[in-house]
Amino acid sequence: MAQILAPTSQWQMRITKSSTTASPMTAKMWSSLLLKQNKRGPTKSSAKFRVLAVKSEDYTINRLEGLLNLDLTPFTDRIIAEYIWIGGSGVDVRSKSRTISKPVEHPSELPKWNYDGSSTGQAPGEDSEVILYPQAIFKDPFRGGNNILVICDAYTPQGEPIPTNKRARAAEIFANQKVIDEVPWYGIEQEYTLLQTDVKWPLGWPVGGYPGPQGPYYCGAGADKSFGRDISDAHYKACLYAGINISGTNGEVMPGQWEYQVGPSVGIEAGDHIWASRYILERITEQAGVVLTLDPKPIEGDWNGAGCHTNYSTKSMREEGGFEVIKKAILNLSLRHTDHISAYGEGNERRLTGKHETASINTFSWGVANRGCSIRVGRETEKQGKGYLEDRRPASNMDPYVVTSLLAETTLLWEPTLEAEALAAQKLALNV
Repeated sequence: MAQILAPTSQWQMRITKSSTTASPMTAKMWSSLLLKQNKRGPTKSSAKFRVLAVKSEDYTINRLEGLLNLDLTPFTDRIIAEYIWIGGSGVDVRSKSRTISKPVEHPSELPKWNYDGSSTGQAPGEDSEVILYPQAIFKDPFRGGNNILVICDAYTPQGEPIPTNKRARAAEIFANQKVIDEVPWYGIEQEYTLLQTDVKWPLGWPVGGYPGPQGPYYCGAGADKSFGRDISDAHYKACLYAGINISGTNGEVMPGQWEYQVGPSVGIEAGDHIWASRYILERITEQAGVVLTLDPKPIEGDWNGAGCHTNYSTKSMREEGGFEVIKKAILNLSLRHTDHISAYGEGNERRLTGKHETASINTFSWGVANRGCSIRVGRETEKQGKGYLEDRRPASNMDPYVVTSLLAETTLLWEPTLEAEALAAQKLALNV
């Protein structure tokens, strides 16, 4: 199992008696000490000063951990802001750091910045400048103190959203008064798979081989069932520290696969929190020496894929009589099934096969407590006559800005023709 934040295998030094006036020992001083010891022969134990060292291949002394853990707060008002944006693939996260003169509480206090879009597949080389607009702030769990993570979206120098900026369109939808009045809630279940670094094979799997069949791994415990729990737990705590609305985590059906849940979040906040949580997960797996993949079907065959099930409700759905509102929303979703599928993640056709707790990508369906449907409604929602629906179609690599805003648009702003509505209602009645 990977070790989080483990120091590199370099020289490690412990001094049994601390001194507030002692200066750091340099590599030159350490070499001199070793030379003197060799000349004098074996040294006697000293109660005042003793050095214990573990030798490594490169004969260096590791001081990185101490520097990385430095708390700058007592010494300067300046902070480090890590600007984060989505790269050209629409799935990759990029970031770079800058110094800000003082702590900030709102993204409007931060300056815009730019980056080389030709290096991220987002701009041509002859006109490569892309502008970052700060949109959301989170506490930085890696640097601590007043340092922050900044979720940004990207624009041309003329102020137009670049094609991969899906947040801008989502913000327009969530700014619509009809949507605002319905206070849309989202609970997003992000599944992911951990891979061994060199072979790109799931964590805990024998290289070139397979573990036992699925069954004991889901929410399982034990060295032969749970692979990567330290990463999941580190991510959980880091998200809580950052201020991300993470609500839980669990081991998934396929070994080496995990899930965490974010929400309930309102409107555009859901996308900001998912992207921030993905960035933190990328950084943790980087430190652990494990590869993170959001591929919706990382292993072909009789293994579960990875989704990003999205739970959704509006004010009207949560009030008395809400179940009828949910049914109307499902009807609208059925009529725009193709539009949603095309926006729900690359490679999703490899996952939505009608097997492994999925519905077929080509067929829209819904049911109560049925995880083999496109849309699932919980037993409690049926019993209470109000609640939420779960869209089980989004892939693990979906863009949360796209999925959340599309759900709001289809259920709150889009109106089907009467003929289409009647035909869809008839089909859904037969389906149920």
